[in-house]
Amino acid sequence: MTHEPRGGSPGSGGIGANEGNRAGDGRPPFQARPRRLYAALDLGTNNCRLLVARPEGASFRVVDAFSRIVRLGEGLAQTGRLSEAAMDRAVEALKVCRMKLRDRQVARARLIATEACRQAENGETFIARVKEETGLALEIVDRHTEAQLAAQGCVPLADPKARGVILFDIGGGSSELVWLLPRGPGRNGGPPTAEILGWTSLPVGVVTLAERHDGKHVTPESFARMVDEVAGMVEGFAHRAAIRSQIEHLHMLGTSGTVTTLAGVHLGLPKYDRRRVDGAWLEAGQVDTILGGLLEMSYEERIAHPCIGAERADLVLAGCAILEGMRRHFPCQRLRVADRGLREGILVGLMRQDGVWRRPFHHRPWENNRPGEGGMR
Repeated sequence: MTHEPRGGSPGSGGIGANEGNRAGDGRPPFQARPRRLYAALDLGTNNCRLLVARPEGASFRVVDAFSRIVRLGEGLAQTGRLSEAAMDRAVEALKVCRMKLRDRQVARARLIATEACRQAENGETFIARVKEETGLALEIVDRHTEAQLAAQGCVPLADPKARGVILFDIGGGSSELVWLLPRGPGRNGGPPTAEILGWTSLPVGVVTLAERHDGKHVTPESFARMVDEVAGMVEGFAHRAAIRSQIEHLHMLGTSGTVTTLAGVHLGLPKYDRRRVDGAWLEAGQVDTILGGLLEMSYEERIAHPCIGAERADLVLAGCAILEGMRRHFPCQRLRVADRGLREGILVGLMRQDGVWRRPFHHRPWENNRPGEGGMR
């Protein structure tokens, strides 16, 4: 997966300079078909995120992206409903996504909503409102699908020498744990695949945990209570004992704002840099040091930190507590950081369905071939 440099006009991403004409034969210019663009949208409890990409080589190239913190699940744990203010914020972000999908002339897209819409009494009503006001048809996915998509998006970062991977995705309203066995490329090429040996979804995320325990003013005692709460949930994971029996041969792979923040803090970045964070490795002792430093910061100091900021200052320690609850049961010595996940998994799934990596057509990714593999094994 690669990202294009910023720039270019909206709706670009078509043919290259040498693809449009036959030179010197006197015939009219040959009009090559534009490359097929795909999009993935993830509306979560905290964020609204969009990726637009085109197939390239054995992966894809991102040509446009959008991310905005909307806190759709704010107050949901107390009321059981999405608030009007939260829905308004989400709809405004989705209008931006709709504009990008239109301007880029995206051919295929999958637009998903996760935990907040799953839980809310008025989740389906909100989905209908989104359709009416933006024209976007969001799909509320179940937790198993969410785990599969996160795994599919992150598998390229798994260490092929490891005997397995513990993938975790810390969301705003839920957190997924997936035990993976990485495989090679799919039967028809493309990015690596993996076998899911076991998975669970924890009914807790950074928004819900921070609201219960006051994410702004975290003490060592309140942090310990959060860790205990999450560790109690992980204890019920059916595959916990099997994973622990071979823990020295496994590594963790994390996808969330929590782990990317940890990596940014560890690297001392003056501002967030995805190129340095995505794929970074953290040793267990380094994670301990980073967590200790964050716990010593005041809420105001977290706001001032270039890799945290005002939008995450009240959530980051809740996310760290979720990570610590997982590490209590799975004390791996290595953690790989992924600035990728659900959206990348969606894109891979769509492209596999279209057979864009199936030989001999891999050099013509805009072709609408017959459906191929459906995604994870």
